[in-house]
Amino acid sequence: MSSKNMSQAQSVANESSNDSLDQIQSMGGVDNGELLDSQPEQQPEQQYRAAAYSILAALLRGIPTQEALNQISEFSKVAVDEDELLLSMSSLGLASQSTEIAAIDDEYHLLFVGLGRGELVPYGSWYLTGFLMEQPLSILRDDLRLLGFERDESVVEPEDHVAALCEVMMMLILDNPSSNTANAIETQTIFFEKHIEPWMNRFFSDLSNADSAVFYRAVGRFGLAFLGFEKQYLLV
Repeated sequence: MSSKNMSQAQSVANESSNDSLDQIQSMGGVDNGELLDSQPEQQPEQQYRAAAYSILAALLRGIPTQEALNQISEFSKVAVDEDELLLSMSSLGLASQSTEIAAIDDEYHLLFVGLGRGELVPYGSWYLTGFLMEQPLSILRDDLRLLGFERDESVVEPEDHVAALCEVMMMLILDNPSSNTANAIETQTIFFEKHIEPWMNRFFSDLSNADSAVFYRAVGRFGLAFLGFEKQYLLV
């Protein structure tokens, strides 16, 4: 992506979603607050994007803590207009405010664990091939090594889990103090285009319509809206 195209994409994205990003930034990020707060040189729009990825990762890697839900419930206060990202943030905040941890625990297990498997399989390989541990995961692992990411041997889940990919995007944004530069945006764009855009919209769409989902329907809606923003920001 050229510097000119990058600037055009950022301009379009900023014009359409500044209010949304401002209100995401007020959250600071969930479970990664210290990492987010430790980037004083980061451009505000990059902090906003990183915070959104942090929130999605925290809600999808496991049962969120009550502290995380309390943070996310602040979204219920957003000034809602016709913007879908704002509407999805408000819905997620209200769901976090009104849902008990025990209910979310039950829902999470029905959706992602189940007896043998849950209603949804939150892995890129599954969505792209219909099977786990297939070629998309091998390609992802090669790309992660090139980007300097090393697998934590204590983690048993494959790297193409939806939460892991959200965390990678968060780190790609935060690890470079000037991540709004052409090179940093290009790295994020390539990763997004190869490993997120081909399947994650379908996952969030399935999540927002899943039979077992109540709280997680709001998560799916927020995920869809934010990926729509990211596609506009990175790929226009």
